[in-house]
Amino acid sequence: MSGKKLHFGIIGAGRIGKVHAETLAFRLPEAEIVCIADVNREAAQTLAARCGIPKMVATAEEVIGDSKVEAVLICTPTGTHADLIVQAAKAGKQIFCEKPIAFSLEKIDMALAAVAKAGVKLQIGFNRRFDSNFRRVRQAVAKGEIGQPCLMHIISRDPAPPSISYIRTSGGIFLDMMIHDFDMARFLIGDEVEEIYTTGGVIAEPEIGEAGDLDMAVVVLRFKNGTIGTIDNSRKAVFGYDQRVEILGTKGKIASENRFPNEVVVSTGEAIYCDRPLEFFMDRYPESFALEVAEFVQAVIENKPTPVTGADGRVPVVMALAAKKSFDEHRPVKLAEVSA
Repeated sequence: MSGKKLHFGIIGAGRIGKVHAETLAFRLPEAEIVCIADVNREAAQTLAARCGIPKMVATAEEVIGDSKVEAVLICTPTGTHADLIVQAAKAGKQIFCEKPIAFSLEKIDMALAAVAKAGVKLQIGFNRRFDSNFRRVRQAVAKGEIGQPCLMHIISRDPAPPSISYIRTSGGIFLDMMIHDFDMARFLIGDEVEEIYTTGGVIAEPEIGEAGDLDMAVVVLRFKNGTIGTIDNSRKAVFGYDQRVEILGTKGKIASENRFPNEVVVSTGEAIYCDRPLEFFMDRYPESFALEVAEFVQAVIENKPTPVTGADGRVPVVMALAAKKSFDEHRPVKLAEVSA
């Protein structure tokens, strides 16, 4: 570490790279971006100009090889994550990587082994853990405010499906979309899932089925402590970004509702209504994106464990693989069947 600031290199100047770059540039005085790379040179130039990044390079290897870079922020497509983690670890860089680490456990284990061997820090970008509503739900469970958790329901629905080109390379609804909810399930309950049962289909968007994916899915989770959970995902909820959680316990319940652009309720002789929820994750979770990077910077500077470790990044992929296997085979699947 040099000086009082953590010096970053950013790999990827797309949508999430832009979010993280702006956090580092405008909200974290203890961090500084020294270089950025993207295959889209124009995107990198635009982001560099906006965030005052002094150096733009052509490749990820140049970012990792820059002697001024102490930490790398990996914001590239999933298929590149594991190899970039390995390269960064071998170069002795601290690592923040977007989710998931990889589509296969073999690639994940290769990356985590490199991190362990190098002795560097790794944080995975499961930003919803840092949302104030979900943190309050976790606090209620951890402090026993609602007693022993019995039932948990996570609702996570997008306002509109992504492009078909994205669907084809995303890894599917379980590895791309529900991966966040698998992480949230174990985070909120504070326990591990042992068995998963899945049902799903293509109901609203036939093109998604033609691309080999589902547009609707419901997963039932059985935790080791006995809690039963459900997750429902939809690629299409026309009324907005639907993000809710409810946990029923032996002493009560706790629930987190959607967030809205305002709190106005209109009452007339015909109806009582409000505006639609916030439209998408960029609007719903800006503070959580900022906080996850801030806590990574703090963990590196203060030499503390990162709040979302590589092991935390592996388990949701195991859950996603179990969910897919359950759907394909029409049966409950224990995580032990796919975790090795």
